[in-house]
Amino acid sequence: MKEGRIIRVSGPLVVAEGMKGSRMYDVVYVSDKKLMGEIIELKGEIASIQVYEETGGIGVGEPVYPTGAPLSVELGPGLIESIYDGVQRPLDKIREMAGDFITRGIHIPGLDREKKWKFSPKVKEGEAVEPGDILGVVQETVLVEHRILVPPGIKGKVVDISEGEYTVEDVVCRIDTGAGVEEIKMLQKWPVRIPRPYVKKLAPEIPMFTGQRIIDTFFPVSKGGTACIPGPFGSGKTVTQHQLAKWSDAEIIVYIGCGERGNEMTDVLIEFPELVDPKSGEPLMKRTVLIANTSNMPVAAREASVYTGITIAEYFRDMGYSVALMADSTSRWAEAMREISGRLEEMPGEEGYPAYLGSRVASFYERAGRVVCLGKEQREGSLSVIGAVSPPGGDLSDPVVQATLRVVKVFWSLEARLAYARHFPAINWLTSYSLYTDNVKDYMLTNVAEDFYDIQGQAMKLLEQEAELEEIVRLVGLEALSMKDQLVLLVARMIREDFLHQNAFHEVDTYTSIKKQYIMLKNIIHFYEESLHAIEKGAGVSELSGLPVLERIARMKFVPEDRMDEIESIRDEITKEISSLQGVNV
Repeated sequence: MKEGRIIRVSGPLVVAEGMKGSRMYDVVYVSDKKLMGEIIELKGEIASIQVYEETGGIGVGEPVYPTGAPLSVELGPGLIESIYDGVQRPLDKIREMAGDFITRGIHIPGLDREKKWKFSPKVKEGEAVEPGDILGVVQETVLVEHRILVPPGIKGKVVDISEGEYTVEDVVCRIDTGAGVEEIKMLQKWPVRIPRPYVKKLAPEIPMFTGQRIIDTFFPVSKGGTACIPGPFGSGKTVTQHQLAKWSDAEIIVYIGCGERGNEMTDVLIEFPELVDPKSGEPLMKRTVLIANTSNMPVAAREASVYTGITIAEYFRDMGYSVALMADSTSRWAEAMREISGRLEEMPGEEGYPAYLGSRVASFYERAGRVVCLGKEQREGSLSVIGAVSPPGGDLSDPVVQATLRVVKVFWSLEARLAYARHFPAINWLTSYSLYTDNVKDYMLTNVAEDFYDIQGQAMKLLEQEAELEEIVRLVGLEALSMKDQLVLLVARMIREDFLHQNAFHEVDTYTSIKKQYIMLKNIIHFYEESLHAIEKGAGVSELSGLPVLERIARMKFVPEDRMDEIESIRDEITKEISSLQGVNV
């Protein structure tokens, strides 16, 4: 293709003429420094290019080299445990080449071309295969079996396949399609802006348990679901996402640091390799892909990082895995869109964001879902997307928050007030919601307990009553309330402090199984119901609040999972201690 010529440079936006034959979203290399960019607007032969590297020193008249191919990611063995920048360049390899700072014009493939992987075939010669069939497997890490799939669009008979050690560029299988023989390598490329195909989407009926009590019990997210964590600075968005990455029952984690501060991303890069996967005892990195795109990296690369991450996540979903993608934070991505839109001189929408902000955010979250994967032996895979949003000053009317809430089904509202009161997770139980509660209801009633939602509903009702009573207490004092209202305040405080509050750094309290969550909450509600009977028979709240069993209720969260009977025994103790009170007052 004919090379173009730069006619304008405006920060990350470069305008070039003579770009005949180029298409939208094609990758180009700008100037002789070969800076990577992507065409985002075409007017005749004039192309506007967003450049993913620093454009300082680039001038008018310099060449632009088209590639004729869209921005794509490399998919294959070697993704797990990798740490990439926004355009899938391995940061460890960049450091070897350029030192501690990324210099311009570095081009490194996403997957190692030298490393050999042991390939074990799953099909035989002469077998008919179609898109999505598993040709063979590679044990990528101790936790992840990497399945080599027939690429979309290819079907036919296997002519040649053999076990052995191969690099990602070696041919591992040949398929006769009828129109010729296709050579299949372990390396595939896929355009990041095109969602990967599947057979059909399934209803989000299976909950994705996270081990966080306020989420699993009150505001669940399903496998294949979407969730949004908005909150002001310091309210715990990143810590919450770390907890979800560590404890959620997804098999693969893709973590995107999109325009985050360098020190926050450094914490992730240092912490994740040291974190131990609770299910296997192996390092968490053995099932994680990290994409680190910090705030001092070129603005345009933030958009690429989001698409790179979700395409890698879809690839593992197609293998039949349940994948959780954490995007931290999509506000920085929206800010990059706003900057590029301003330089393109487009008509701004609300607060200067581009008019297409909502559709871009929607197209990202809609790539989540629980699906039937391609292939004869149909597999189920799921991709759950959890995005953090950082609105200025924690303002939830911000356009990015509103555009996100129109698409996602779960809203975990983080509050600085709770975070400063040392209440973690700082999710406000009165303003958050989950639209998956009805979807996962059958699963919870069948697999957890038939009265799960009765207990949960009663707990939420008590928390709502507490919020109403707090206003009255401020005006007239606690003594002016009836005994039943004082009991509501006592039990609501127990729910907040003994159930909702969770210590991320305590070895037992950091994770709670759904069964333990149910038993803990049932004990608190049982205390409330027994106390109500006692009050009717003349007991006082001061007597109830002094019972020794309250100490055991407060310590339930620190009882390990293998000693669940200790928590269950608290219920009988509650009944015994309260009935002894009733005996005094009858």
